[in-house]
Amino acid sequence: MLSDFGIILLFILGAFAFIAVVLFVARLLHPHKPNVEKNSTYESGEEPVGNANIQFNIRFYVVALVFVLFDVELVFLFPWATVFGQERLIRATGGLWGWFALAEAVLFVVILALGLAYVWAKGYLDWIKPQPKIPTVETKVPIDLYKQVNERYKR
Repeated sequence: MLSDFGIILLFILGAFAFIAVVLFVARLLHPHKPNVEKNSTYESGEEPVGNANIQFNIRFYVVALVFVLFDVELVFLFPWATVFGQERLIRATGGLWGWFALAEAVLFVVILALGLAYVWAKGYLDWIKPQPKIPTVETKVPIDLYKQVNERYKR
């Protein structure tokens, strides 16, 4: 008889075997006819225009990293929720396990909230568009002369 971990291991091995078989069959059956159009960069069915190396605003990456951080951290609450619901642990410890598990989860969420508050206070969640800088030109022509020319050609 297999333990629970043995069954999980069998499922993982079966998944890898299934993926390997599907990829092997696909490699055997697919047509291999490369041409210039198939090897070109694909952009929504349109011809690529310009260089692909453009600069993106760094805030895209910051927001993505903050999202991944909190998303991955919240995944750790699912095993806690599974164990927290087991009444046999609560009865076996005389109710102490339930309070300990609850305090542990509250502490975890408080740490996440502090991280969110830090990111918010630093302004990493603010999406501020850069203000355009209007170039200034220093001229040696007097401003009055410009006003006279503008008045003369005013419609």
